Amino acid sequence: MNQLAWVTGAGSGIGRAVAISLARAGWRLALTGRREAALRETAALLDGEEPLILSADLTDPVAVEATVAKLQEAPALLVNNAGANTPRRHWHQLAPGDARALLDVNLTAPFLTSLAVLPGMRKRGGGLIVQIASIAGKGGSPVSGPAYIAAKTGFVALSASLNAENGIHNIRSTCICPGEVATPILDLRPQPPSAEERARMLQPADVAAAVLFAASMPEHVCLNEIVITPTFNRDLAAGAEAISRLN
Repeated sequence: MNQLAWVTGAGSGIGRAVAISLARAGWRLALTGRREAALRETAALLDGEEPLILSADLTDPVAVEATVAKLQEAPALLVNNAGANTPRRHWHQLAPGDARALLDVNLTAPFLTSLAVLPGMRKRGGGLIVQIASIAGKGGSPVSGPAYIAAKTGFVALSASLNAENGIHNIRSTCICPGEVATPILDLRPQPPSAEERARMLQPADVAAAVLFAASMPEHVCLNEIVITPTFNRDLAAGAEAISRLN
């Protein structure tokens, strides 16, 4: 393999699982997040060559350009995973600053990183961008809150527009839309789910497997979207239970 993959939000959760999965498959890695200590914890778990540790605030276009320059080569794969939410997420709770911060982390950051890698990918003859969006971007659940839903909906559209304009340059974008995943971000919910509930959700390694699947496709294949949910889907369970009581 020996190709470079840049993983954002690599300090925990899905990003950490993606980094572990890609390293095992032989990818060289660059890891980005806001917390350098967390990135180094991820690096200690990896097989193979020591990764580049590039802590940065990816909502800042200057920081994004500086980070890409430190890569020293165009990545063959960018995994846009960084994301955030807040406990006070609903219309009657959101402050303008909180809404802006959620839009920046969940949409502006992946927009900037995608924009920054495109020139290098064109020069190298192609590349793959995997966008870790959310089922919230496919219609949404009220649980996620309006700012998160708006950002992830835009994220899905961002991925589609990349394919529309850059497929001619052999650049592909795969948008992965997971349902509930048992990651630390769940602790930011107004009512965090229990350990039992988390055990029935998708796990970070499940999403990482989807990333690796997309990255294993031949260059002439573009997986535009992958929607992945837990078998026990809490968004649908209440309706299913109501129907079962009628039978």
